[in-house]
Amino acid sequence: MNDVPFRNKLKIGVQVQIIQKQDQQTGNLTNGKVRRILTSSNSHPYGIKVELDSGKIGRVQNIL
Repeated sequence: MNDVPFRNKLKIGVQVQIIQKQDQQTGNLTNGKVRRILTSSNSHPYGIKVELDSGKIGRVQNIL
């Protein structure tokens, strides 16, 4: 996988691209604003899990 951002790079309200569980096979990314950060550790091999303003949950792949 590519280098995913660490938790300390994320803040509430920042624009990110996430990958949702059902999109892991296709690699389809979803854009949105972080509402909540769900992963407590500073790093995760597949990305920090967040909830977007839209209510979608996934792992951060990129910060926009």
